[in-house]
Amino acid sequence: MAKRTFSTLEIVLIFLFVMMTGISVALLSLLFITSGTIKHHTGFPTTQIPPATQGPTAIQTFPTPSNPEPTLFQNFSGYHIGVGRADCTGQVADIILMGYSKTGQNAQGILTRLYSRAFIIAEPDGSSRVVFVSIDIGMVSQRLRLEVLNRLQSKYGSLYRRDNVILSGTHTHSGPAGYFQYTTFVIASEGFSNRTFEYMVAGIMKSIEIAHANMKPGKIFINKGNVDGAQINRSPSSYLRNPQSERARYSSDTDKEMVLLKMVDLNGDDLGLISWFAIHPVSMNNSNHLVNSDNVGYASYLFEQEKNKRYLPGEGPYVAAFASSNLGDVSPNILGPRCINTGESCDNANSTCPIGGPSMCIAMGPGQDMLDSTQIIGRKIYEKAKELYASASQEVTGPLASAHQWVNMTDVTVWLNSTHTAKTCKPALGYSFAAGTIDGFGTLNFMQGTTVGDPFWDSIRDQALGKPSEEIKECQKPKPILLHTGELSKPHPWHPDIVDVQIITLGFLAITAIPGEFTTMSGRRLREAVQEEFATYGMLNMNVVISGLCNVYTHYITTYEEYQAQRYEAASTIYGPHTLSAYIQLFRVLAKAIATSVQAQRPWIMGPAALRHVGSSRTGARTRVPCIGRIQ
Repeated sequence: MAKRTFSTLEIVLIFLFVMMTGISVALLSLLFITSGTIKHHTGFPTTQIPPATQGPTAIQTFPTPSNPEPTLFQNFSGYHIGVGRADCTGQVADIILMGYSKTGQNAQGILTRLYSRAFIIAEPDGSSRVVFVSIDIGMVSQRLRLEVLNRLQSKYGSLYRRDNVILSGTHTHSGPAGYFQYTTFVIASEGFSNRTFEYMVAGIMKSIEIAHANMKPGKIFINKGNVDGAQINRSPSSYLRNPQSERARYSSDTDKEMVLLKMVDLNGDDLGLISWFAIHPVSMNNSNHLVNSDNVGYASYLFEQEKNKRYLPGEGPYVAAFASSNLGDVSPNILGPRCINTGESCDNANSTCPIGGPSMCIAMGPGQDMLDSTQIIGRKIYEKAKELYASASQEVTGPLASAHQWVNMTDVTVWLNSTHTAKTCKPALGYSFAAGTIDGFGTLNFMQGTTVGDPFWDSIRDQALGKPSEEIKECQKPKPILLHTGELSKPHPWHPDIVDVQIITLGFLAITAIPGEFTTMSGRRLREAVQEEFATYGMLNMNVVISGLCNVYTHYITTYEEYQAQRYEAASTIYGPHTLSAYIQLFRVLAKAIATSVQAQRPWIMGPAALRHVGSSRTGARTRVPCIGRIQ
């Protein structure tokens, strides 16, 4: 790579930028120091992770909740089903929007309200239940999840817990920020907003409370089908790094399949639906300033308006959730990236243009403007869901189960084969992270696909934050480290070390709760591995869905091969090149835990000893998880 020179003007501008960044970090540090956790609720502080349950296996009982449980009719075939929806919009002005991390993209009004959509499913005798909540927000923060769990415990006792409740963000990039505790996200959010945080928590809680109070006997049906013309792979050159033999098994470089659950009562009357489909809700680009739920939110609006006739938007008993999946490298801007100044195609590997560089390489949607594109893509998703819903006939049957584990993702031993191991890394963001994507480029002139650091930016980083250790640089290769977040702890940790992994099962359907954004091939590998693990222990023909942006946010998860290209998704794979392999290993353990205990129909909440007791994957690989303490 040729050495870059800077003009006097550029040097002055860079100096001013660095000074402004230093002042911003100082002000945020002061904000951290002078602010505390929310004091209005009992239980864990919102920034504290509860200790993992110790022992070989932790079989949960179901104590009487503090609020009376609705009487459940038991003599029927099916499940008790409860659905609920509640507003969780939060601020619509004077707050940054979460997703693009673009300075100045603050909320200036509202286009659509944001909702939390909750689904509770219980066995006929009430012995086991699971909860899935899809929320019109960018992602679920750890602080948000812990506060919701804390309030659920206060209201319902041990009925709803960390093992049987999944919180999933739709990943709209047009929702308010300000609800995180880790420094990286607080900087991106320009601070913490207690007001927005409380709106989100209250909305999630209300949706669960509505679902809990309105449970009734019903049935669930599953259907699948391909959605055409709604997505492209935004990093096709990275996808091509995966083995040709693997790629040959699939007809596309994106997952086109939608998985849909149809919920009805025993009279056949409609209750709700959950759909999973891999698409980035970025039809509204980073020039938008109106709070909205983007393309998947528009699909929910269309479906709910059809079913809730004579009701205003956001009202009515029917609830339709269009949840996120393995969307990491998937864009709805189907016209693809073009150089907006010349009309030429971009250089794909680096997402840059001959004139103007990366900032000129932008992907466009199918509409005349971003709102038109949002509606076009949202309607495509809605129309496929409507078709699948009408023809859904395969009933979901079988017991409910759940498994959860706190994991130190910075210290997972990954078995590459029977004799060789690798390790995950302390978190770090690469140069290409600052480049952004074709859906929203970065504010500085960084390029995707950067595999060599720049002495100028390295020097700025070293002076402002300190030098990254040789250990983290070696572990993260070939990623050139821009921010060694795993080694930064002031004013608080910059990225999570402790991460949730979780599976809930409804009979032959397994929902894997992913704490980030899996790319297309990463999702395929995980689904296949989890399905294989279930089959090994007697649960054949399991359907596995990827539910994205769940419980805590850890950026992206690429395959090992995609990681080598160091485009945006790889530079944002914070735990290093073996992150996906670690997750596959961990989710195999959860699948085994459920498969070997499903007859007892009790959830597993596993601590470190339990994970070692459950043991290994089918290949004999074992994972060591250290004891877990508090996030300071």
